[in-house]
Amino acid sequence: MFLEAVSIIPKQKEFADINISDEEERQIRELAKDPEIFEKIASSIAPSIYGHEEIKRAVTLQLFGGTMGKRLVDGGMIRSDMHIMLIGDPGSAKTRVLQSVSRLVPKGIYVSGKSVTGGGMTAVAERDDFADGGWTLKAGALVLGSGGIVAIDEFDKIGDEDRAALHEALESQTISVAKAGIIATFNARAAVLAAANPKYGRFDQNMYPVEQFDIPPTLLSRFDLIFPIKDRMDEELDKEIAEHILRQHEAAGAKIANKDSDQQVTLPPVDTELLRKYIAYARKNISPRLGEEASKRIQSYYVELRKAGMKSGAVPITPRQIEGLVRMSEASAKTRLADLVELNDAERAIALSEHMLKTLAVDSSGRRDIDTILTGVPRERADKYNNIIGIIRKLDSEEGMAKTQRIVEEAEKIGIDANAVNKYISDLERSGDIFSPKPGVVKMVKHEGE
Repeated sequence: MFLEAVSIIPKQKEFADINISDEEERQIRELAKDPEIFEKIASSIAPSIYGHEEIKRAVTLQLFGGTMGKRLVDGGMIRSDMHIMLIGDPGSAKTRVLQSVSRLVPKGIYVSGKSVTGGGMTAVAERDDFADGGWTLKAGALVLGSGGIVAIDEFDKIGDEDRAALHEALESQTISVAKAGIIATFNARAAVLAAANPKYGRFDQNMYPVEQFDIPPTLLSRFDLIFPIKDRMDEELDKEIAEHILRQHEAAGAKIANKDSDQQVTLPPVDTELLRKYIAYARKNISPRLGEEASKRIQSYYVELRKAGMKSGAVPITPRQIEGLVRMSEASAKTRLADLVELNDAERAIALSEHMLKTLAVDSSGRRDIDTILTGVPRERADKYNNIIGIIRKLDSEEGMAKTQRIVEEAEKIGIDANAVNKYISDLERSGDIFSPKPGVVKMVKHEGE
């Protein structure tokens, strides 16, 4: 199939394809000189939402993105777009953040996981009546949003087919399709801002946060930053939130009625239209490179965490997080239209990474453990499972059977209490690693070749 035409005008534009006049460019350059520009931009994102400062800072970095067009020595493309996940209790303004960001960017797409049909995120094959009944591919949200931001609400409700395709889309930013005899690869160079609810409706304070995410750890690990949003009961905070919401409603109602309002609503520090052009200008014209100080700071941060992990036995950070830190540092430099990533940019990226590690990647003993995100099981728990399995194997070989009471006795010698032992035994039975031939006795399941 081919198309012969005299003139084609594309309807969809890339993020940076906005007309900026000389006067607007002068304003942008002047604005970039403000030493508080980053905080002002962050405050201008979703100004109707009270608080959530860390999330607004992270979204600011996502809007600017890292340095585009970088390639590895083997020709592989380095992802410049950041992916952010918000998982929070109902009514915590997640949807409002997503809609606000999708409206702010020139190429923003908002979809809800509940309403996405098979292929709606990636691509779908359909018969084309105008092509003698032949098959054609129709692009989904991530393909249409390439060059912009795709906001995905109800991320945990996405079907298995689209969820499987998201692994490739989030990491390599391509979508490979093999449908109806058509084999193709689409670009999906979009930053993803996703939101989801905890598996059980609200966060349970007695469980690891990651255990309450109805999202596979392999997919969760593709996100640069993950923010759990918990609805905390705090009288002073509740007063401030209620006052903020009511003030805006009163002012909005007065505006409709063409009356002056007694309520003073704080306007965003940077006008929305100027901010849109500021971001587009930075994405199109600014390509910061990593400075020596910033590079050394990221390296020392990584080495320090790995060294702490060697002592504690947990894995606090992996090499994948280094690329995320570089992306965030480059985006921070872009916010002030700088060509060099400086130390304070690296510190800003590390601060956001630290916030995620402290809220998500911490086990019951307070150790930082990235395995809680990457595998869904903290290292300390995996170690205890292995200890219980070792005890069962030992008792089975020495005594011919592994009585539950004996397992508890042996486990208590290495510091695992009876309640935990019973829970681990139940988990191992459910996973099919052990079985109970009779009450009070368990045996290992023998696999083929053992």
